Amino acid sequence: MARDAIYVEIEIRSSMERVWQLTQEPTQHPRWDLRFSSITPTADLSGGGYRFRYERRLPFHTIAGTGISLGERSRPDGTRTSALRFTTQDRLSPLGEGRGYWRYVPTTDGVVFITGYDYAPGWGRLLDRIFLRRFIGWMTAWSFDRLRIWAETGVPPERWPLASILMFWRADRPRASRCRRITRRGHAMDSSPATLGTLEAP
Repeated sequence: MARDAIYVEIEIRSSMERVWQLTQEPTQHPRWDLRFSSITPTADLSGGGYRFRYERRLPFHTIAGTGISLGERSRPDGTRTSALRFTTQDRLSPLGEGRGYWRYVPTTDGVVFITGYDYAPGWGRLLDRIFLRRFIGWMTAWSFDRLRIWAETGVPPERWPLASILMFWRADRPRASRCRRITRRGHAMDSSPATLGTLEAP
């Protein structure tokens, strides 16, 4: 991944199967992830992945794009991975073409859930460097903690809309600060899966 790629890591005290289900099923993923309003599979791949169409609904516009995803559910070291490529022709999208991965690392208490991804800025490199990339990273981290709450407690993510960031008195609300945002250089969990390098264009 590029040096300024977004990285987010969180520990979830839940089973691997539970975390896999909530992140891999297209109907569940948009429920906790602020970056998507819907994900609709459009074609299955022979290797077990699928192509999809995604949307992010905004007050006056809906950003749409396409992507391709491929997961590895069984690996010799006990981890799981998912590789992703995406693109859009929408000139109003802040994210252009990009790619990334999810890594699921089992622990004695649950799962360390990790993402690393990068994208071509849709609104120009200067704005991306000054503000947008940090905001997208924050959105990802906040979403990861909302996922953690769902997996650990069963409280659905709809209980925590974006406006809940104003509920400072609620200790149980999602917080981006619960996530690690700096890569562990040289650590095995920092490496992207090999499938990312061979994934077809979306």
